[in-house]
Amino acid sequence: MNRVLIDCFGHQIRIAIVEQGQLVEVLLENKEEKSIVGNIYAGKVVSVVEGMQAAFVDIGQEKNAYYYYGSQRAKTDTFERKSKKPKTGDTVTVQVQKDAVGQKGAVVTDKIALIGKFLILLLTESGQINVSQKIENSDEKKRIKHCMEQILPKEYGVIVRTQGEHKIQEVFEQEIKYLLKQAEKIKNTKDFLKPPALLYEYGDSIVKLLRDLDMSDIDEIVINDKNRFETLQEQNVFEHIIYTEKKASFFSEYFVEKQLQKALQQRVWLKSGGFIVIEQTEACVVIDVNTGKYTGKKNLEQTILKTNLEAAEEIAKQLRLRNLSGIIIADFIDMPKKNQQQLLIKSLKEFVKKDRIKTTVVSMTELGLVQITRKKIRPSLQQMMTTKCRCCEGTGKMPSLDWTVTQMRREVTTIFENTIYEQVTITADKRLLLAFCGEKNVFQKELENTFSKKIVCIPKQDMDFGTFVIEKEKNIKNNII
Repeated sequence: MNRVLIDCFGHQIRIAIVEQGQLVEVLLENKEEKSIVGNIYAGKVVSVVEGMQAAFVDIGQEKNAYYYYGSQRAKTDTFERKSKKPKTGDTVTVQVQKDAVGQKGAVVTDKIALIGKFLILLLTESGQINVSQKIENSDEKKRIKHCMEQILPKEYGVIVRTQGEHKIQEVFEQEIKYLLKQAEKIKNTKDFLKPPALLYEYGDSIVKLLRDLDMSDIDEIVINDKNRFETLQEQNVFEHIIYTEKKASFFSEYFVEKQLQKALQQRVWLKSGGFIVIEQTEACVVIDVNTGKYTGKKNLEQTILKTNLEAAEEIAKQLRLRNLSGIIIADFIDMPKKNQQQLLIKSLKEFVKKDRIKTTVVSMTELGLVQITRKKIRPSLQQMMTTKCRCCEGTGKMPSLDWTVTQMRREVTTIFENTIYEQVTITADKRLLLAFCGEKNVFQKELENTFSKKIVCIPKQDMDFGTFVIEKEKNIKNNII
């Protein structure tokens, strides 16, 4: 059974898509920090960066939004493009493509689109009619285009979504009318509001997900918020919506909580005994494939192929589950034969088709690295569920004990050699001080005897391991360690 679980406990909304008991996708949103993707704003241009064909726009958020006004990246600024270049102080109507992440503001575009269940109405692309690439039947595509030509006003464009396949013209007409009303409302509102101003709110995470999801694959929706349950029923979003009174234990009832915690682990085991290691960096996501415990039954070549194919399926799942975006590099086990490499790429392309977010398997390099790109819409699961360690600043590494102790001794020696101070007081973690002083304080005494000066050590439990403070004093006091 496939379910959508909606947990509204506390200050957070958690939405889980579960297929046959397996967690395949998670959306997290703080009630105070809603996603603004899809929102339309009247923004004010704060600054223009001509060299990047971009501008920064005040849309009323904490950080100014990044607005790229060029038609294609890395092309020179032609006369046509300059004519469209905004000026500081201009008012622009923009739609949010990506939420703000870290120090970066939201990314916005002037290509405005209103998203419905079956159609996407394009407010700035007049006469354009496109059909989802996932609708492969050519006769169905022709039928849909003919329907759109009959009902779409010339000043608008449209994209027919995958969910629009086999829908009759009356269904399209009903949605077009609704979207056109929204478009007119936006145009009218824009004339009366002073920027920065919100012109259109796309909806909360629940509405967005259910609007984007192919509900034909879903058997039921389970939610633990009474008000939202009643709202979904009123909107007739889905037939089988169930309300549960479970709060804190809601996800545990469906065995999802443990799966969610596992989604933060670096290592993911494969059924055969192999494993993949996922490392998220600032620049890209790196995935390494290993045979692990799997030794195979026939020969090395088949063992490697089976591990790689199994890893390809798991990588596609993890991209969706962890919401890994941007540039993804997968280091599969080397396969010299071209036909095996082609089979791997073909299989990976099939596996990523299940992803709602556009994912492209680019190619395999000469070094056997597979390049993948996935559209970045919201922060990854790791970014949403974790924070940087204050000790290691997110690196996962700390200075070694030997390195830190050597640094301490070097600083103490420098003070004793080059200053008139007769005593230093070192405050640090007790384990660090014991290593610094040595067994029976042999290293401490060696330094004191060499310079005829005093070292006082003060252990402090709440200090981070690897950090220390050295204070210089002119008067000698008693050692208290």
